[in-house]
Amino acid sequence: MAIYLTSAYLAPVQYYTKFTTEQKVIIEQNDNYVKQTYRNRCTIVSANGPISLSIPVAHSSSEKIMTKDIRIAEHGNWQHMHWNAIVSAYNSTPFFEFYQDDFHPFFHKKTDYLFDFNAGLHSLILNLLNMDSSDICFTDGYKTDFSGGESDMREIIHPKKEWKTDADFHPTPYYQVFDRKFGFIENMSIIDLLFNMGNESLIVLKNSTGR
Repeated sequence: MAIYLTSAYLAPVQYYTKFTTEQKVIIEQNDNYVKQTYRNRCTIVSANGPISLSIPVAHSSSEKIMTKDIRIAEHGNWQHMHWNAIVSAYNSTPFFEFYQDDFHPFFHKKTDYLFDFNAGLHSLILNLLNMDSSDICFTDGYKTDFSGGESDMREIIHPKKEWKTDADFHPTPYYQVFDRKFGFIENMSIIDLLFNMGNESLIVLKNSTGR
Protein backbone atom coordinates (compact mmCIF):
# COMPACT_ATOMS: atom_id res chain seq x y z
CA MET A 1 0.00 0.00 0.00
CA ALA A 2 1.23 3.48 -0.83
CA ILE A 3 -0.12 6.79 0.45
CA TYR A 4 0.28 10.01 -1.54
CA LEU A 5 0.51 13.30 0.39
CA THR A 6 1.14 16.93 -0.52
CA SER A 7 4.10 18.91 0.69
CA ALA A 8 3.15 20.59 3.98
CA TYR A 9 4.44 23.25 6.36
CA LEU A 10 4.62 21.84 9.91
CA ALA A 11 1.78 19.51 8.95
CA PRO A 12 -0.98 18.44 11.34
CA VAL A 13 -0.94 15.30 13.46
CA GLN A 14 -3.22 13.56 10.95
CA TYR A 15 -0.52 13.90 8.27
CA TYR A 16 2.18 12.33 10.43
CA THR A 17 0.07 9.34 11.46
CA LYS A 18 0.54 8.14 7.87
CA PHE A 19 4.24 7.64 8.53
CA THR A 20 3.62 5.26 11.44
CA THR A 21 2.02 2.54 9.32
CA GLU A 22 3.85 -0.02 7.24
CA GLN A 23 2.64 1.72 4.10
CA LYS A 24 4.97 3.61 1.79
CA VAL A 25 4.42 7.36 1.86
CA ILE A 26 5.11 9.41 -1.27
CA ILE A 27 5.10 13.22 -1.25
CA GLU A 28 3.76 14.98 -4.32
CA GLN A 29 5.98 17.65 -5.84
CA ASN A 30 4.52 17.91 -9.35
CA ASP A 31 1.02 19.09 -8.46
CA ASN A 32 -0.20 22.58 -9.29
CA TYR A 33 0.20 24.81 -6.26
CA VAL A 34 -3.06 25.59 -4.46
CA LYS A 35 -3.46 28.42 -1.96
CA GLN A 36 -5.02 28.10 1.49
CA THR A 37 -3.80 24.55 2.08
CA TYR A 38 -1.25 22.95 4.39
CA ARG A 39 1.35 23.47 1.67
CA ASN A 40 2.14 26.85 3.18
CA ARG A 41 0.21 27.00 6.45
CA CYS A 42 -0.04 25.33 9.83
CA THR A 43 -2.19 25.75 12.93
CA ILE A 44 -0.77 26.05 16.44
CA VAL A 45 -2.39 26.58 19.84
CA SER A 46 -1.65 29.95 21.41
CA ALA A 47 -2.80 31.47 24.69
CA ASN A 48 -5.75 32.86 22.70
CA GLY A 49 -6.62 29.55 21.03
CA PRO A 50 -5.74 28.10 17.62
CA ILE A 51 -3.98 30.45 15.21
CA SER A 52 -2.85 29.88 11.62
CA LEU A 53 0.64 30.72 10.39
CA SER A 54 1.00 31.19 6.62
CA ILE A 55 4.19 31.47 4.58
CA PRO A 56 3.83 34.18 1.90
CA VAL A 57 4.60 32.91 -1.59
CA ALA A 58 5.24 34.52 -4.95
CA HIS A 59 2.26 33.17 -6.84
CA SER A 60 -0.58 34.59 -8.90
CA SER A 61 -3.92 32.77 -8.81
CA SER A 62 -4.15 33.28 -12.58
CA GLU A 63 -1.14 31.08 -13.34
CA LYS A 64 -0.41 27.41 -12.76
CA ILE A 65 2.90 26.60 -11.11
CA MET A 66 4.04 23.26 -9.77
CA THR A 67 4.51 23.15 -6.02
CA LYS A 68 8.21 22.38 -6.35
CA ASP A 69 8.67 25.64 -8.30
CA ILE A 70 6.88 27.94 -5.83
CA ARG A 71 9.18 30.59 -4.38
CA ILE A 72 8.81 32.02 -0.91
CA ALA A 73 7.97 35.73 -1.16
CA GLU A 74 10.73 38.08 -0.08
CA HIS A 75 8.43 40.76 1.29
CA GLY A 76 7.45 40.88 4.92
CA ASN A 77 9.23 39.44 7.93
CA TRP A 78 7.28 36.20 8.17
CA GLN A 79 10.09 34.10 9.66
CA HIS A 80 10.49 36.49 12.57
CA MET A 81 6.72 36.62 13.11
CA HIS A 82 6.28 32.85 12.90
CA TRP A 83 9.14 32.15 15.29
CA ASN A 84 7.86 34.70 17.79
CA ALA A 85 4.39 33.14 17.61
CA ILE A 86 5.83 29.65 18.14
CA VAL A 87 7.95 30.79 21.10
CA SER A 88 5.01 32.63 22.66
CA ALA A 89 2.73 29.60 22.25
CA TYR A 90 5.12 26.88 23.38
CA ASN A 91 7.90 28.29 25.57
CA SER A 92 6.14 26.96 28.67
CA THR A 93 5.61 23.45 27.28
CA PRO A 94 7.63 20.55 28.74
CA PHE A 95 9.80 19.98 25.66
CA PHE A 96 10.17 23.36 23.93
CA GLU A 97 13.57 23.99 25.47
CA PHE A 98 14.68 20.53 24.35
CA TYR A 99 13.71 21.04 20.67
CA GLN A 100 13.95 24.79 20.07
CA ASP A 101 17.53 24.72 18.79
CA ASP A 102 16.49 22.22 16.11
CA PHE A 103 13.75 24.46 14.73
CA HIS A 104 15.43 27.84 15.27
CA PRO A 105 17.62 27.77 12.10
CA PHE A 106 14.61 27.35 9.79
CA PHE A 107 13.28 30.69 10.92
CA HIS A 108 16.57 32.56 10.71
CA LYS A 109 18.01 31.60 7.33
CA LYS A 110 16.70 32.23 3.84
CA THR A 111 15.28 29.42 1.72
CA ASP A 112 14.17 30.24 -1.82
CA TYR A 113 11.65 27.48 -2.48
CA LEU A 114 8.68 26.48 -0.34
CA PHE A 115 9.05 22.80 -1.21
CA ASP A 116 12.68 22.76 -0.03
CA PHE A 117 11.76 24.58 3.18
CA ASN A 118 8.98 22.09 3.92
CA ALA A 119 11.18 19.12 3.03
CA GLY A 120 13.89 20.25 5.43
CA LEU A 121 11.44 20.67 8.28
CA HIS A 122 9.82 17.34 7.43
CA SER A 123 13.15 15.51 7.58
CA LEU A 124 13.91 17.10 10.96
CA ILE A 125 10.50 16.17 12.36
CA LEU A 126 10.81 12.54 11.29
CA ASN A 127 14.21 12.37 12.98
CA LEU A 128 12.83 13.90 16.17
CA LEU A 129 10.08 11.28 16.08
CA ASN A 130 12.77 8.59 15.79
CA MET A 131 11.56 7.68 12.32
CA ASP A 132 13.80 7.06 9.31
CA SER A 133 13.84 10.19 7.15
CA SER A 134 16.04 8.48 4.53
CA ASP A 135 12.97 6.67 3.23
CA ILE A 136 11.21 9.89 2.14
CA CYS A 137 9.97 9.47 -1.44
CA PHE A 138 8.87 12.13 -3.92
CA THR A 139 6.85 11.81 -7.11
CA ASP A 140 8.55 11.81 -10.52
CA GLY A 141 5.43 13.14 -12.24
CA TYR A 142 1.85 14.04 -11.38
CA LYS A 143 -0.15 10.90 -10.73
CA THR A 144 -3.81 10.68 -11.69
CA ASP A 145 -4.51 6.93 -11.78
CA PHE A 146 -4.33 4.91 -8.60
CA SER A 147 -4.49 1.16 -8.09
CA GLY A 148 -6.34 -0.65 -5.31
CA GLY A 149 -3.14 -0.68 -3.29
CA GLU A 150 -2.70 3.09 -3.39
CA SER A 151 -4.39 5.86 -1.43
CA ASP A 152 -4.61 9.44 -2.67
CA MET A 153 -4.64 11.68 0.42
CA ARG A 154 -3.28 14.75 -1.33
CA GLU A 155 -6.43 16.82 -0.97
CA ILE A 156 -8.02 14.88 1.91
CA ILE A 157 -5.71 16.31 4.56
CA HIS A 158 -6.74 19.92 4.15
CA PRO A 159 -7.38 22.82 6.57
CA LYS A 160 -10.83 23.39 5.10
CA LYS A 161 -11.92 19.75 5.21
CA GLU A 162 -13.17 17.83 8.24
CA TRP A 163 -10.57 15.34 9.45
CA LYS A 164 -13.36 12.87 10.23
CA THR A 165 -13.54 12.04 6.52
CA ASP A 166 -10.30 10.12 7.07
CA ALA A 167 -11.43 6.75 8.40
CA ASP A 168 -7.89 5.87 9.48
CA PHE A 169 -7.40 8.88 11.73
CA HIS A 170 -8.72 8.82 15.29
CA PRO A 171 -6.97 11.59 17.26
CA THR A 172 -5.76 10.45 20.65
CA PRO A 173 -5.94 13.23 23.27
CA TYR A 174 -2.61 14.27 24.75
CA TYR A 175 -1.46 16.93 27.20
CA GLN A 176 -1.62 20.48 25.85
CA VAL A 177 -0.33 23.39 27.89
CA PHE A 178 -3.59 25.35 27.45
CA ASP A 179 -5.97 22.41 27.87
CA ARG A 180 -7.46 23.79 31.10
CA LYS A 181 -8.49 26.87 29.14
CA PHE A 182 -9.68 25.32 25.87
CA GLY A 183 -9.91 21.58 26.45
CA PHE A 184 -8.10 19.26 24.07
CA ILE A 185 -7.85 20.67 20.52
CA GLU A 186 -7.30 17.90 18.00
CA ASN A 187 -5.20 17.79 14.83
CA MET A 188 -2.95 20.75 15.46
CA SER A 189 0.51 21.09 13.90
CA ILE A 190 2.95 18.31 14.69
CA ILE A 191 5.01 20.81 16.71
CA ASP A 192 2.10 21.08 19.16
CA LEU A 193 2.48 17.35 19.83
CA LEU A 194 6.28 17.42 19.94
CA PHE A 195 6.60 20.39 22.28
CA ASN A 196 3.96 19.03 24.65
CA MET A 197 4.78 15.30 24.59
CA GLY A 198 8.41 14.95 23.52
CA ASN A 199 9.57 11.38 23.05
CA GLU A 200 6.05 10.07 23.67
CA SER A 201 4.83 11.75 20.47
CA LEU A 202 5.34 8.63 18.37
CA ILE A 203 3.13 6.64 20.74
CA VAL A 204 0.36 9.22 20.36
CA LEU A 205 0.67 9.07 16.56
CA LYS A 206 0.47 5.28 16.51
CA ASN A 207 -2.54 5.31 18.83
CA SER A 208 -4.26 7.78 16.49
CA THR A 209 -4.23 5.52 13.43
CA GLY A 210 -7.23 3.47 14.51
CA ARG A 211 -5.34 0.27 13.69
